[in-house]
Amino acid sequence: MRLSFLLILLFLGASFSEAATLKRINVLLFTADDLHAESLGVYGGKVPDLTPNLDRFAGQGMLFNRGHVNVAICAPCRAVIGTGLLSHNSGAMGFMKAKPGTPDVSSTFQKAGYLTGILGKVGHSTPTTTMRWDYSFDQKDLGNGRDPEAYYQRCVAFFKRCAEEEKPFYFMVNSHDPHRPYCNPEKLTRGAAMPSRVYRPDEVVVPGFLPDLPGVRAELAHYQNSTRRLDDTFGRVMRALEESGAAENTVVVFMSDNGIAVPFAKCNTWYHSARTPFLVRWPGHVKAGARDLTHFVSGVDLLPTFLEITGVAGPAQLDGRSILPLLRGGDQKGRDVMFTQIDSKAGDDGVPMRCVQDARYAYIYNPFSDGKHVYRNNNEGLTFAAMADAAKADADIAARIELFRYRVPEEFYDLRNDPDCLHNLIGHTDHQAAIGDYRGRLEDWMKRTGDPMLEALRNKQDRSRVDELLLKTYGPPKGKKERSAKPAAKKKRDKGGKA
Repeated sequence: MRLSFLLILLFLGASFSEAATLKRINVLLFTADDLHAESLGVYGGKVPDLTPNLDRFAGQGMLFNRGHVNVAICAPCRAVIGTGLLSHNSGAMGFMKAKPGTPDVSSTFQKAGYLTGILGKVGHSTPTTTMRWDYSFDQKDLGNGRDPEAYYQRCVAFFKRCAEEEKPFYFMVNSHDPHRPYCNPEKLTRGAAMPSRVYRPDEVVVPGFLPDLPGVRAELAHYQNSTRRLDDTFGRVMRALEESGAAENTVVVFMSDNGIAVPFAKCNTWYHSARTPFLVRWPGHVKAGARDLTHFVSGVDLLPTFLEITGVAGPAQLDGRSILPLLRGGDQKGRDVMFTQIDSKAGDDGVPMRCVQDARYAYIYNPFSDGKHVYRNNNEGLTFAAMADAAKADADIAARIELFRYRVPEEFYDLRNDPDCLHNLIGHTDHQAAIGDYRGRLEDWMKRTGDPMLEALRNKQDRSRVDELLLKTYGPPKGKKERSAKPAAKKKRDKGGKA
């Protein structure tokens, strides 16, 4: 009798132990660097066989069609992910750390007994000065962040350590592809591997927000090479996870930190700046092949989602919401709109932009746009050079360059008919009611979240007041302030023409 009782206790103990282990779900977040959402075949990409591993992965879980990042720049985007807070609430409004005392994802999971690891983009993905990773290898240890085999070997080692220590994991794997420098097979970046396939300029599909020029095609062919190598890396990481035996107990999320690094995408608030692939696989919980075509989800939602999935206790105040109800096939109110922002880009140059968008329209407010400040970023390369050359004889391309360099304070786009944001409707009489509505929605969000640019929006007609607020928030501008004259295309752009 006593033996039977002991056997029952042992059985129950094993069952409880197994149940406890099963509840400790692992998290693997894989990010691409500067990936255009529509490069993936499952997001409508037309380049043959560009992302086979990611397309296959998308069929194993849920694809969100309206995934966005909150900030379309690497470091502040990753700070949102790492803190669960919007930029102006964490203080990480550019290439700087969050305010002292800001909770972070790694420390939160470590307190719950998790091992935390990171591969690549370590500095940009570590939002606080106190945050530490248990396992960390950066760009130079990963073939310049562009070697699929190096990622595979580091993943194998991390999964082995987790198994040996009998701990669950939070693992952030960051590819440096397809970030510049793009993969030119004739001049391969030192340490980088060749992708499993390379592409010619005639195989390029030029995004609608760029002109189809030979120089643009040449650069985008190299971008597609980098995208294929990203896909190779993702495939190798997934292989390491499968071989570890932990795949069935791991929720995997794939996304990019912002759009492609060319003009009119990364470092802005246009539609293709912030849109990201957003794929989630969780075996036994998320239906394979599921598609969410209607709800807006974003990077700020990741931390609360991971906390709810794993049962880990986290910070009391987060700006995002768990998407677990959506992963289970349900509905969530309030996900019919998306807000995105830019504050400071590389060099800590304050160029604030705010955008509210839904499935139909996007309203953008650019407080920094005063007709003098010259906007520049590191996305210009061969594509911008080709555009600048063509602009000498093409007024439409000249207008695009003018808009890129100087902006206008307000923009309004019909995303249903113009997702490439080519026609600014801000001055169109027929859209004034809608513009007022979206401007009001943005103001409400800025008030609700404590955005320091709220008063700039409210005083947008008073340039001196706006300048005071910019100086107070971002300091003096570091870019060029003056120019000799504006191109004639400026008038066409201000009237809402093609720009």
